[in-house]
Amino acid sequence: MIENIKTYEVVLSGRVQGVGFRYYAESIAGKYDIKGYVRNTPGRKVEVICQGEEEDLNNFINEIKEGPAFSAVADVKIEEIKNSKEYNIFEIKY
Repeated sequence: MIENIKTYEVVLSGRVQGVGFRYYAESIAGKYDIKGYVRNTPGRKVEVICQGEEEDLNNFINEIKEGPAFSAVADVKIEEIKNSKEYNIFEIKY
């Protein structure tokens, strides 16, 4: 794994399900060359595993905090994942 590549788990809560959040995250990931995945959790939150260069990750996370038009992000928890596996794509998990 390349030195400056980091992996974060980002958990967003609020009005984040049923508003196109996963598709929104996927489109932003493409913009910043972020790999990983996004999925809804049973607790009505959205979990994003994102991997990329630190600057791209910061931009990506700042944009997904905004959310798509009808979302309302109330809380964001960000945690770095050490020794993560390497992701090759960004996907929506169901």
